Amino acid sequence: MLQITTIRQQPEEIVARLKIKNFDAATHVQSIVALDEQRRELQSRLDETLANANRLAKSIGDLYKAGKADEASRQKEESAALKNTSKTLGEELDATVKKLNDILLLLPNLPNESVPAGKAEADNEIVATGGTLPEKNPTALPHWDLIKKYNIIDFDLGNKVTGAGFPFYRGQGARLQRALINFFLDQGIAAGYLEYQPPLLVNEDSAYGTGQLPDKDGQMYYAPVDKLYLIPTAEVPITNIYRDVLLREEDLPIKNVAYSNCFRREAGSWGAHVRGLNRLHQFDKVEIVQIRTPEESYQALEEMREYVAGLLVELELPYRIVRLCGGDLSFTSALTYDFEVFSSAQERWLEVSSVSNFESFQANRMKLRYKTKEGRTQLAHTLNGSALALPRIVAALLENNQTDDGIRIPKALQAYTGFEMITLG
Repeated sequence: MLQITTIRQQPEEIVARLKIKNFDAATHVQSIVALDEQRRELQSRLDETLANANRLAKSIGDLYKAGKADEASRQKEESAALKNTSKTLGEELDATVKKLNDILLLLPNLPNESVPAGKAEADNEIVATGGTLPEKNPTALPHWDLIKKYNIIDFDLGNKVTGAGFPFYRGQGARLQRALINFFLDQGIAAGYLEYQPPLLVNEDSAYGTGQLPDKDGQMYYAPVDKLYLIPTAEVPITNIYRDVLLREEDLPIKNVAYSNCFRREAGSWGAHVRGLNRLHQFDKVEIVQIRTPEESYQALEEMREYVAGLLVELELPYRIVRLCGGDLSFTSALTYDFEVFSSAQERWLEVSSVSNFESFQANRMKLRYKTKEGRTQLAHTLNGSALALPRIVAALLENNQTDDGIRIPKALQAYTGFEMITLG
């Protein structure tokens, strides 16, 4: 959530910067400024009324002690009127604050100054590449054919038991999945991240805290009896560890890594770009989260970017890194780098990670603050990244490493899988 002081002081700047995200904030900002002025006026009147009531209460006591019962009785009537006024003002103030917060929740985060203008994926900027593209193989099979050939992932069984987008992994497919999870976690721990295993459901406050609500309400699975949401990423429970927490500067940086199942009710569509593992409703992901000071957060973002690139190098996957344009940037992000790996059989790039800096946007929603060494209290910056999302990594590994003898496992994973090839059998 954007800070109200920033909106109050720079309304035109807020509107101009959000246009980069193709978001027209003019009406929202105008309403926020008006409601904030109303809120401050009501707060001032309420404070003054309460102060007068307190003075009267003391005066009434003094009058009774002095034997001036008639005058004390008149002031009690004034005190009762002030109590009624304060009750009315308090109700008006609460209603105004709710209206103000409801509109504030609709405003996306401001894009960083380096974010390019643009409307969609085609306008993103390629900032780095790595690895070597595999030679084109006209006989190469897409992963949805490979998984049937080697019987390692079963979509039909998943559809029978649950529904579309919930596959079963079996045999060497399940072991490959587990190997990737353990590899990513071990790499994170070696890089100084503390491992967590989070719950898969969160309450409404947590979903609001990291910005999934109200923006992604329709994409989240919801358990209405318990009023809990299935997580779309481990970012949600991990970042919410620090909701309503006052840290010390000495506590920073905080670096956490977590594996979780992820659940997303994405709108369905047809075509190869969503076929097989390209889009699932349940999938596995290892997430990294950092809490940093504002001065260090963009250095941390670059470090996270290099870390994720290093994972793809270890997996021997050709990749590219793109800086998202304003129109492709998420509601909560100030700057995002997407990582894409090349799928040889599909002959297209598949997104496998996003590394983002949210600056103080999530921290302001969560009241995540830290006390500086000088004693000041200020909002922290939050960052997160996929390190990595498994489905499209698996798709690329299967397609890029298929041979006449089977599917080759990258050397870095062989100690985790216990086998070098996925074979028929």
